[in-house]
Amino acid sequence: MTYSVKEIFYSLQGEGRHTGRAAVFCRFAGCNFWSGLEKDRNNADCNFCDTDFVGTNGQNGGKFKSASSLALRIKNLWQEKADQSGTPYVICTGGEPLMQLDSTLIAALHEQGFEIAVESNGSLPCPPDIDWICVSPKNLDKLVQLTGDELKLVYPQDKIKPEDVHQLNFKYFYLQPMDETGHDHTKVVVDYCLHHPKWQLSLQTHKILGID
Repeated sequence: MTYSVKEIFYSLQGEGRHTGRAAVFCRFAGCNFWSGLEKDRNNADCNFCDTDFVGTNGQNGGKFKSASSLALRIKNLWQEKADQSGTPYVICTGGEPLMQLDSTLIAALHEQGFEIAVESNGSLPCPPDIDWICVSPKNLDKLVQLTGDELKLVYPQDKIKPEDVHQLNFKYFYLQPMDETGHDHTKVVVDYCLHHPKWQLSLQTHKILGID
C-alpha cells in the first residue's frame, strides 16, 4: 500500500488527555467527511474543520510506498528532535487517518518502538493494537467506533450533542470549544462541564501558545 501523507512534524499534543506530551504528528491526506475544498464546505459532514489535509506537499509529506519507509521517517524525526528519556509517541491524524492507517503500518511503528495514538471522526472501525484511540465525532448517524480511550467532542455543533454520546464506552470525555471566527464558545463549554462533571474541558493549547 502507498500512504499519502500531508505532513509529519514534531510538537506537543495540544488537546485532550495527553495535552503537553511530545509527539510526532503524522497527518494523512484525505477525509471521508469533507474534500478539504472550500467550495464543498457547506455541504460537508464536517463543515468546521480548521486543518489543511489536501495533498502531500506539507513538511515531510509525500507518498510512502511501504509501511516500513513511513515508520522509518517517523522514527528518524523523533530521533532528530528528542532524547532518550521518553517513550516514542506518534499521533496519526488527518483528515481521517483510518482511511489509510492499517495493521501493517501499526506493526511497523510498533517495531520502531512507538506508542501509537489515532485521532478519528469515528466513522471507520479502528484496526487492532492501536494504543490510544481518540474519537471526535461529527455525525451521529455515521458513528461506528463506539469504544476507545478518549471521546473529544467539539461543542457546540449541529449534528451531535453531548447527550447523544455520553453513554458510550470511553475512559475519558472531553468537550472542546469550537474554533469559530467571531464567536468564543469557551464559556458555554465551561458551564456545561460544571453542570455535567462526566465531561472535562479541552482547550487547543497549541493555538494559545502559538505552536504547531
